[in-house]
Amino acid sequence: RSGTLTAALLLLVLGSMGLVWAAMEARNVRSMLLLASAIICGYIYQGSSTMVERLPITLTILSASVLVGITTSLILFCSHFHQITGDKAVGKYSPLVRIGTETGSNVVKIAVISLYSLMLLLGIFKTLPITSIFLCALTAPVGKLVVSFVADNHQDKTKIFMAKYFCVRLHALFGAALAAGMVAARIVARNNVLKPVVV
Repeated sequence: RSGTLTAALLLLVLGSMGLVWAAMEARNVRSMLLLASAIICGYIYQGSSTMVERLPITLTILSASVLVGITTSLILFCSHFHQITGDKAVGKYSPLVRIGTETGSNVVKIAVISLYSLMLLLGIFKTLPITSIFLCALTAPVGKLVVSFVADNHQDKTKIFMAKYFCVRLHALFGAALAAGMVAARIVARNNVLKPVVV
């Protein structure tokens, strides 16, 4: 066990030195900062017990992360619709090159339906506060816009470019609604606790 840890740390140091050297050669400070962030995230991901115990990870945080992750993935996925020809030309097999635009539009539909279904499910199990569920539900028209726009324009290379921007709107509004709902739930809970009991 200690030998494995020593080897892992040695490889981490050697790999980091190589990447720092490459960043210095390129004279790019930003890449060094991103490298440091990646190493820290990797260390946390691998389960450093003392660090993980101090992180405030709850079911609510994990649930919110999954929902925001879906909206983020939609942005990344939809950004490839207008790049299919270029991707094919350079031999880049993005998901949309592999499955085609029609199947891709169905993937977008399933992802948006899954987003709102999962949100409701998390509300039913009280993993997310009802205020977040209510506010996030108000963003459903934007989700419907994403689905219908992609379904109607997935073969139009000039129009489909806008799909990722509609996804960005969904991501921003859904995330803001989720966060606002959590803040509202906390304020309500705090006021109920502080309110004197009248008999």
